[in-house]
Amino acid sequence: MRSLECSESDARLAKVREILESKNLDLALVYYDEFNIGNGWYLTGWCPQFESGAVLVPRKGTPMILGGPESEPFAKLDSAITETRNFPVFMVPDEEYPNATILDFPALFKELNAKLGTVRRVGLVGAGRMPADAHRQIVEGFKGVELVDITGDYVQLRFAKSAWELDQIAAAFQLADHSYDAMRAKIRPGISEIEVAAAGEYAARSRGANGFGFSAIVGSGKRSNAVVPTASSKRLEAGEMVMIGISPKVRGYAGVVGDTLPASGEYRANQKECLKHLKEAFRLTKAQLLPGKIGKEIDAPARAYFTKHNLLKYLVCPFVHTIGLHEAESPFFGPHSTDMLKPGMATCIDVSFFGHPEFNGVRIETGYRITEKGAAPFSPKMDALLTGD
Repeated sequence: MRSLECSESDARLAKVREILESKNLDLALVYYDEFNIGNGWYLTGWCPQFESGAVLVPRKGTPMILGGPESEPFAKLDSAITETRNFPVFMVPDEEYPNATILDFPALFKELNAKLGTVRRVGLVGAGRMPADAHRQIVEGFKGVELVDITGDYVQLRFAKSAWELDQIAAAFQLADHSYDAMRAKIRPGISEIEVAAAGEYAARSRGANGFGFSAIVGSGKRSNAVVPTASSKRLEAGEMVMIGISPKVRGYAGVVGDTLPASGEYRANQKECLKHLKEAFRLTKAQLLPGKIGKEIDAPARAYFTKHNLLKYLVCPFVHTIGLHEAESPFFGPHSTDMLKPGMATCIDVSFFGHPEFNGVRIETGYRITEKGAAPFSPKMDALLTGD
């Protein structure tokens, strides 16, 4: 089943072609793999397993996926772009596919030149995230062609979400609510972190999640200092706190929830004080989610609060990022950011600190769509929980 509607794919391809036209480029080559999924998924609603690939978008003509033989049938079934070519640079190294048609760059150039005319200038997206050997082969394969990095221009297309994208993100946050309830209900002394993660993953998968933005975070006691600890076999102990996070996806778009909960069911007095600081920083940050604000303005109030309460030295991550095809994606609204918050963006407030001698690592997180009037919660339940006393 295809995740991306044709109207969405067509609109996005048109925007890419506007970039090509403005920069006098003949085509774009958009790299992606399982770890750098967003740029490719944006055009295809799909990503391969095992292999990497690229979306080739000509200024005029039919786009195609350059990938490997194992993913070709998968792409033809599920991708919004179904024209495919197999290339060694994107295949599993040293694997053999005797029945596959595999091209090299001279053969691709011959085909493209016949369809498009002489290819002189190519825009690259994601070159900085390619494995070194893949980058080398692409550069050598495009010998005689001017390669232009258009990653920044391309990524900005993803900053503001369409109404359809916001609907998918909202649905993913609904799944995150179910996962949160399941994980919270599972937490008690003697239960393993893996069991807590499994409860959240099942709650999301059984309700239609097509994947996750990150592996479920469950860190109890000192393990919460790991910032993004994946669940382990460690068993929860009475009196400690448990940091949880999960990011279900709907049609490739992520939701998220994060919280820090008492293993024994009740916070101790000092733990309540810790959560009070997190929530106050959260409230201060939410008040800054107004169109026209830039990153360093959004970041400043909670940073000042952390400074006042001697927590700044334990801060690892800024307080606001956007969410979409990745759970955390640009723009990031940190202390030096001049990126502007605009209507149509999907954001997360993620308040945390790590390495504290008394509380270890703690986090609370939920998300908001940005409207002309300000921030509207994707999860009213988590908004109420994390902004309340």
